[in-house]
Amino acid sequence: MESLYILIPIAIVLVVIAIGIFLWAVKSDQFEDLERQGHNILFDDDKPKNEQDKNQDDQ
Repeated sequence: MESLYILIPIAIVLVVIAIGIFLWAVKSDQFEDLERQGHNILFDDDKPKNEQDKNQDDQ
């Protein structure tokens, strides 16, 4: 029974911290563009990776 006096405040503090982190993420636009990263894997680059490196070295 005495352990509840410790566990309940710890649980409340953890919930408040989790809500705070979630609100910070929403306010800092972490969830604005969820589709872009999923679409990036579908589109190939125009040139293979080794050709891009050669072009950058020439410049």
